[in-house]
Amino acid sequence: MERTIYRLIILAFLLTGFTESRADYRTEIYNSYVNNRMDLWKNLIERLEAEPQKTTSQLAELVNYQYGYIGYCLGFKKRDEAKKYLDLAEKNTGILEKRGYDPSMVNAYKCAFYGFRIGLNRLSAPVNGLKSIEHAKSALELDKNNYFAYIQYGNIQFYMPPAFGGSKKEGISYFLKAKELLESQETNLKNDWNYLSLLVIIGQSYTYINDFNSAKATYENILKLEPGFIYVRDELYPQLIKKMEN
Repeated sequence: MERTIYRLIILAFLLTGFTESRADYRTEIYNSYVNNRMDLWKNLIERLEAEPQKTTSQLAELVNYQYGYIGYCLGFKKRDEAKKYLDLAEKNTGILEKRGYDPSMVNAYKCAFYGFRIGLNRLSAPVNGLKSIEHAKSALELDKNNYFAYIQYGNIQFYMPPAFGGSKKEGISYFLKAKELLESQETNLKNDWNYLSLLVIIGQSYTYINDFNSAKATYENILKLEPGFIYVRDELYPQLIKKMEN
């Protein structure tokens, strides 16, 4: 009898620890992002990828983290690593689609991934660009309140040449719409790397079009929310102040 109770206690402890570990992934990713520790980010997605029999929600979480890591790799010219994780993310998104996961989010990720394909090969832009636009539109048609879809459509508008219909100001308007939608669910913003990333995008976009006052206000808001955010505190904000002084 005592041995049975002991086993039950151990099982309960293991299950509780397992649940807490999963719940902590979000915090781990957030801290990795704020502290500029993408090595820890990579380690976490490797652990998640290796877990067998992932639930749909766990798989969706993994795809989101893979999406963020791919963007980082492309930004720092880690092309081989970007391709590796892009292949994995596309595979996982396909599984999500087969399981009937949120169609708007599936389309939004497909939009982003076709955009990443362009980043890996500029010559693929005519084909992958059209596919990216198609999935962005589908994502918004399926759910007009999908903040992530507005981010992807904003990226398309911001980076597409004006000759092909792109508009930096329109792109920023989509980013601001995504921000509005995220902030309408304030309780979900804690430890959300997606929210901080969106604010960074907005700040960088304002800087790009020389709207320095708006960029400054955006960065100051970020640092108010997260004073220890290394990328903004030590790089983006000081660089902007220098531009404003010159």
